[in-house]
Amino acid sequence: MSSGIPLRKRLLVRLMITSVLIALCSVAATAWLAVQTTTRAIQEEQGQVLADDTDILRQLSGYAATHPSWAGVQDTVRRLSAATGRRIALTTADRTPIADSAKSRTALPPGAAATVDPLHTDTYSEPGAQLSGVDPRAVGPYRLTPLERARLGKLATLRQKCAARNGVDTTITWTPSGRPVLSDENGILPNSTVPDVCADGQLNTLTHTEETALTRLTSLAEACLRHENVALPGKGFISLEFSSQAPQPQFALGGKAVGGHPTAIGAKGSECVAEARREQLDPDVAPVAELFLGTGDSALPHFDMSNANQAKIVGVTGLVLALTVAVTALVATRLVRPLRALTQAAQQPLEQHVRVPVTTRDETGILAVAFNELTERRERMEAQRRAMVSDIAHELRTPLTNIRGWLEVTRDGIVDPDPELLASLHEEAVLLQRVIDDLQDLAAADAGTLALHREAVRADELLAQVAAAHRVGAEAAGIGLRTGKDGTSAPTGSGTAWIDADPVRMRQALGNLVSNAVRHTPDGGTITLSAREEEGQVVLEVADTGSGIAAEDLPSVFDRFWRAEKSRSRRTGGSGLGLSIVRQLVAVHGGTVAVASELGAGSVFTLKLPATDPPVDADELR
Repeated sequence: MSSGIPLRKRLLVRLMITSVLIALCSVAATAWLAVQTTTRAIQEEQGQVLADDTDILRQLSGYAATHPSWAGVQDTVRRLSAATGRRIALTTADRTPIADSAKSRTALPPGAAATVDPLHTDTYSEPGAQLSGVDPRAVGPYRLTPLERARLGKLATLRQKCAARNGVDTTITWTPSGRPVLSDENGILPNSTVPDVCADGQLNTLTHTEETALTRLTSLAEACLRHENVALPGKGFISLEFSSQAPQPQFALGGKAVGGHPTAIGAKGSECVAEARREQLDPDVAPVAELFLGTGDSALPHFDMSNANQAKIVGVTGLVLALTVAVTALVATRLVRPLRALTQAAQQPLEQHVRVPVTTRDETGILAVAFNELTERRERMEAQRRAMVSDIAHELRTPLTNIRGWLEVTRDGIVDPDPELLASLHEEAVLLQRVIDDLQDLAAADAGTLALHREAVRADELLAQVAAAHRVGAEAAGIGLRTGKDGTSAPTGSGTAWIDADPVRMRQALGNLVSNAVRHTPDGGTITLSAREEEGQVVLEVADTGSGIAAEDLPSVFDRFWRAEKSRSRRTGGSGLGLSIVRQLVAVHGGTVAVASELGAGSVFTLKLPATDPPVDADELR
């Protein structure tokens, strides 16, 4: 329906034009103010001290390396700010504040001074430089327990004394993980310079904590190597090395430290170990943060805003705001007026059935038309509901009245309960039960609870079964009942169509059509059942040479309690539910039903159902 609306009348276009106008005004005002104030309003903050900035980054990186979160960093930020006179602010990548030394939360500059990420940046090994790699202070699961530190401390003292007795002076350096390392005057103590009497190997033996962490690292690295299709180098391809120059665990592959010369497992292997190490340390390291630096309480450049510039900003802002409010109010009023009319109509009582006037050709007008159509459908449904209640009452009242009347006269002794009377009462009860069963089937179909037991069914066999069940009644009425594509007496043979259906329900639907045809076909007429397959569907037809249906009555054929001849009794015309049940049964099978008829020439009821593949042993059945 929306294709007929002029482009300028469409609600979406009008809203877009309004938004574009507001955006253009805002952008133009902002650009004009920027041009007017750029030359004299912006001055960058001067006097940044590179050494202080580097030290701030170094200390904050150390905090991140030794804490799993930024929860307590505020005190550190304030301490660094007091020592350097700089404003220090930390945020997440999406500018969510973490800590800020400024008392007033002023805006942050567009770009951060640095990124605090101890898993990718080393600011510790070489002061004043930012190296690529993991910060040595990020030790995570390699941090020794107090008992392990105490034991290694004693071993380091004993080894130092032993080296001194053999003419080697050493010092003890404690790494961030809590492990003591002996070093000489050059900062390192190679195993070759250690006297044999002192080289007991106990000091460099891994502790339980280090072994556990190393095992976990090896597992993560192996998973990465498998993912990269790199052959595993074997057990122990990762080891720990300790030195005082790089006071952190060093990971070796095939005897060579990661990050050095090519190793036994190649570049991909080195990358896997590095990534595995970062993954292992990640839970014990604070998340990546953005560092902003400024002077005093400000992290932005100073702005020299004169009174004239301030007046311009206030004036232009007020003008844009007034224009925005005016345009929005105008458009909103025009849009809301028909919606209010719809709301008032929808709130009226059901019996009033208010129509909404259609005053526009846009989406709102289409909504008003749809509302009026919905109101008309509601009226029709209400009328159908009242008619259906009346029909149900009528259908149930007649047999119940007959049964009650005969029982009362029998009780009063006026009539004897002879077999003929009992047969009549039984017939009335059967008719009553038939109406109730039909209503129950319709209710189950409407509620979606009608149970179906689907199986592959041959269409010709289904027609043959229906014909066999109704042939006696048809012959008694002098009507010929035939099956087959061409109206032959035998069902079609090879090449017949198959449907996935409940055979009992489909026999019920076809049986209703045949019974209906028998009632409306005169003596000497014929009823033909046929099946064919076309375009992926199985078409079942029930054709008769009966009285036919008037063209004006065809839309109501499948309505409940509908009869073409209003004067016809229930005994000759049925309950009026048979064709409604046919439509519901075909619908739950995913098909459709239609009727074509002409007065005096008969009727053709056509059922279309999705075709299905025959079962595996279909060839044997054929």
